[in-house]
Amino acid sequence: MKTLVTGVAGFIGFHTANRLLDRGDEVVGIDCVNDYYSVDLKNARLDQLLTRKGFTFHKLDLSDRQVYDETRKAISGVNRAIHLAAQAGVRHSIENPFDYVDANLTGHMTVMELCRHQPDFEHLVYASSSSVYGSNKKLPFSIEDRTDSPVSLYAATKRANEHMSFSYAHLYGLPQTGLRFFTVYGPWGRPDMALYIFAEAIVKGRPIEVFNHGDMKRDFTYVDDIVTGVVATHDNPPPSDSGPPHRIYNIGNHRSEPLMRMIGVLEDALGRKAETIMKPMQMGDVKESFADIDAIRNDLGFEPATPIDVGVPKFVEWFKSYHGIN
Repeated sequence: MKTLVTGVAGFIGFHTANRLLDRGDEVVGIDCVNDYYSVDLKNARLDQLLTRKGFTFHKLDLSDRQVYDETRKAISGVNRAIHLAAQAGVRHSIENPFDYVDANLTGHMTVMELCRHQPDFEHLVYASSSSVYGSNKKLPFSIEDRTDSPVSLYAATKRANEHMSFSYAHLYGLPQTGLRFFTVYGPWGRPDMALYIFAEAIVKGRPIEVFNHGDMKRDFTYVDDIVTGVVATHDNPPPSDSGPPHRIYNIGNHRSEPLMRMIGVLEDALGRKAETIMKPMQMGDVKESFADIDAIRNDLGFEPATPIDVGVPKFVEWFKSYHGIN
């Protein structure tokens, strides 16, 4: 099987490509390797992938329509696609809104167009986000819940992706599955995420900023569990006998952990205490996330296996090794 993985130099893309290669699949990776966060980290991920049999890489920007033909040639022969390329980050969207229009809307449109014109194409899996639940107060978040109150532009673009994909499934019969990710963490993680920010500050003796005075909860999901769900979804296209072949799943740990407990686990793993600065809630943020995973569990047997007491120390082990910290 030949699979396109977009955002392959990114956190989830890197791990997903490795999992596919581990089982002998051929992977075509695309990434623009932008500087939203450390290019060195992205290149370090790519360096590992480029040594692997069955992997090819193309540095292309999916939001640049001038390179559409080049991109189409690069993905020739792919049967399936896992679209993870996006401009991430709720807070970044407050100051840089056009980045999200370009990467998340135009980029998503480009991938759908590429896939629908690919001969014998079978399935497009794409990344959505738990952010689409916005100001929803009902917990856990279910795929049947309303998602018409986004509290950030990032969330709005991800919900728009879901609508765009449904329309292409309806118009062209393009099989697609959207995955609403819940707070993914682990080795090779993103430096703009809380766990990485906190770890870096603690080892450097700097205080950490804790928003909403610590009164927050997140469904922290270890990256290996996420990838297991992504690959299971990739292997099981939605049926087309009962309407447009499009579905959406939550993919999380099904545990909503207090932020302060996560910080405590991180302190234990690092062997250092954090100095905290308590701050009010940030614009565009939500107090709590919690995934109802019944749909993906019932359909695909997905069962997350990694609590933060196991996953956070694994992240710390990688973090120390990557940064050369004793």
